[in-house]
Amino acid sequence: MFNKVLIANRGEIALRIHRACRELGIATVAVHSTADADAMHVRMADESVCIGPPSATQSYLNMPALISACEITGAEAIHPGYGFLSENATFVQVVEDHGLAFIGPTAEHIRVMGDKIAAKDTMKALGVPCVPGSDGAVTTAEEAMDVAADIGFPVLVKASAGGGGRGMKVARTAAELPNAFASARSEARAAFGDDAVYLEKYLGAPRHIEIQVFGDGKGRAVHLGERDCSLQRRHQKVFEECPSPVLLEADRARIGATCAEAIAAMNYRGAGTIEFLWENGEFYFIEMNTRLQVEHPVTEAVWRVDLVKEQIRVAAGLPMSFDQATLRPEGHAIECRLNAERLPDFAPCPGEITAYHAPGGLGVRMDSAIYRGYRIPPYYDSLIGKLIVHAEDRPTAIARLRRALSEMIVDGIDTTLPLFDALTRDPDVEAGNYDIHWLEKWLAGAAR
Repeated sequence: MFNKVLIANRGEIALRIHRACRELGIATVAVHSTADADAMHVRMADESVCIGPPSATQSYLNMPALISACEITGAEAIHPGYGFLSENATFVQVVEDHGLAFIGPTAEHIRVMGDKIAAKDTMKALGVPCVPGSDGAVTTAEEAMDVAADIGFPVLVKASAGGGGRGMKVARTAAELPNAFASARSEARAAFGDDAVYLEKYLGAPRHIEIQVFGDGKGRAVHLGERDCSLQRRHQKVFEECPSPVLLEADRARIGATCAEAIAAMNYRGAGTIEFLWENGEFYFIEMNTRLQVEHPVTEAVWRVDLVKEQIRVAAGLPMSFDQATLRPEGHAIECRLNAERLPDFAPCPGEITAYHAPGGLGVRMDSAIYRGYRIPPYYDSLIGKLIVHAEDRPTAIARLRRALSEMIVDGIDTTLPLFDALTRDPDVEAGNYDIHWLEKWLAGAAR
């Protein structure tokens, strides 16, 4: 086991990793920008190193600074959390070239799964169901028209190197395709420096279902069920739950086994998430995230595992502490992503927190690094915390979430707390009756 781990992140995920390390008896090194000198993850860590000014490119994305911080402190491994460099294959290679351990997948797996075309080809070869679409990149509008004619409109033009909805355009008719194709390529080039795009069949009202997988890098792997992340705004998840309220047990077992077998065949190491669109009982692969997900706590609650500890164990060369036969889900969990944003336009709302009270009680978990007097900087993502509840069934989980939301106090800034209070009282949410387009339609209706 490692003696010291450097946490190459900030905020609630840095604190989450610190807690796992502390329970394993591992010392931690926090890194921070000058804007984060007073952050909770810095205050809690055994050691801290300032790695640059507020700009993420000069601090949290600064590979030489991170490696230097390891050398200064004697850290043996780096945990990237999520975001920043967590899915950067070059960073993994740099880390390992310096004799350090990367707590995550190999550079090759990150590289392959980071290319949407290569990822789809890989998954198709491993028997994972995929959305009908082009075989590889589409380079001309004429080629795109041929593919669309074959799979049928509407179609989705997607950036190969994309994520977060960027470089993604819908063409509902042949007349719309040339503009959607050109627009997606332009957006992809600007966002990712790569204008490669491909086409997929556009599903009208799917749900977003993702399967949590975990491998030891030696051909052994498991799945830990699914998360339903269908409540989204601008392709960003807002509200996640485990298990999905719509899957049948047979479908759940079938897709879970398929994903675990694929991960085992890849010799995949650590935590990963295979994401699908689900419609009319069918699963369609869209991408794989080769890192810990923001929404991992709902899986931990239902499956009673610590995914971060397991990541660390496997990276240190230790065997997985569980197998498929011993994993048993229990109950229902829901997570709300609390952002420092002003409703109804979701504008970022940095500033000082003048009062803070986290909810508590049975089955309530609050993952956050904020505190009274903390000033939220304007330079980073607006996520300030995640409220997670767990109960014996979904109706009780929703009631518990409603209660926990009513207890929470965050003063001094605007947050998205009112949004979640309203969602938990909506009949469609209570019934689990929604798809990936539902929330944006609901928000549009609320704005009128």
